[in-house]
Amino acid sequence: MKFVDEYRDARAADRLSHAIRRITRHPWSIMEVCGGQTHTIVKSGLEDRLPPEITLIHGPGCPVCVTPMELIDKAIAVAMRPEVIFCSFGDMLRVPGSSRNLLSAKALGADVRILYSPLDALKLARRNPERQVVFFAVGFETTAPANATAVWQAEREGLENFSLLVAHVLVPPAMAAILDSPDRRVNAFLAAGHVCAIMGYREYEPLVERYRVPIVVTGFEPLDLLDGVFMAVAQLEEGRAEVENQYSRVVRRDGNLPAQERIAEVFEVGPREWRGIGAIPSSGLKLRGRYRGFDAEERFPTAEPPAEQPGDCIAGLVLQGIRRPRDCPAFGNRCTPENPLGAPMVSSEGACAAYYLYRGRSENTWTGI
Repeated sequence: MKFVDEYRDARAADRLSHAIRRITRHPWSIMEVCGGQTHTIVKSGLEDRLPPEITLIHGPGCPVCVTPMELIDKAIAVAMRPEVIFCSFGDMLRVPGSSRNLLSAKALGADVRILYSPLDALKLARRNPERQVVFFAVGFETTAPANATAVWQAEREGLENFSLLVAHVLVPPAMAAILDSPDRRVNAFLAAGHVCAIMGYREYEPLVERYRVPIVVTGFEPLDLLDGVFMAVAQLEEGRAEVENQYSRVVRRDGNLPAQERIAEVFEVGPREWRGIGAIPSSGLKLRGRYRGFDAEERFPTAEPPAEQPGDCIAGLVLQGIRRPRDCPAFGNRCTPENPLGAPMVSSEGACAAYYLYRGRSENTWTGI
């Protein structure tokens, strides 16, 4: 295949759907890790093309969604400081904190700017030496190389008015936490192809060995996901548990070694709190050693009290794949993209946003995108 529309072809989807039906003999639950994959699944109506024995579970694969409320409150407190230019990806501006979000902070006078790269924040710091420029470093391993490079460059230039508010989370520890849960329903995973483009898939091999659960590295187009489901079901029905790479046009086993080296130089692994899930050991990144001076949490200490998710929001259960967005009593009425109670309704990769945007799709209708 050479072109995007080839990965969205209805006839090819029919062939894959029939192949999945032919090999399915038992009920299986398969979790896609990435929220971008969730949006493709819901928008394209992929679940309607699977046999009733196959259940797709939407996992915690949205770094915007799992950024803890306390860190959103900290971001707002930093952004409200008059000397600060606070920079972020656009998704983060509407994620609710305990009382407001970054967009409402901007309306109150905070200098909050949407950027597409931390390197643009470096340019701002160079142009505004009298201001403190803070970049909200959110993401999985996918965005870590660019954030690490920004700090690496700032250190070499001696840019003392640049810092990161770090909210990086790591995928394999979250998968292990799901597999260790007493509520575990997952029989196999579709791993996020963009994360594996950076990190490779060696780090999934110990998970497969420990838990005997198939993991298929999968892309983001409809046919990628159907092919990934076919590969996972084939393993399950044959009693195998391996790491397989459906996304071979992008992903290699060892990943991007220069990117990994830059991450390892600037960041170190530490515990991280996941919104709606709780603390997961060794599941986050923090600035190490010589780069710790670029940590916005240390540069701008704040004392934010613990924040609680609204009682009628089940975002935590949705992020763990225990409940579906439509199971939430607030879904579509008290919780909408315009007035979200939880982060999964805000993010462009959130499961609740996917269901809200595409819930009008008629069943058994292939949209391809």
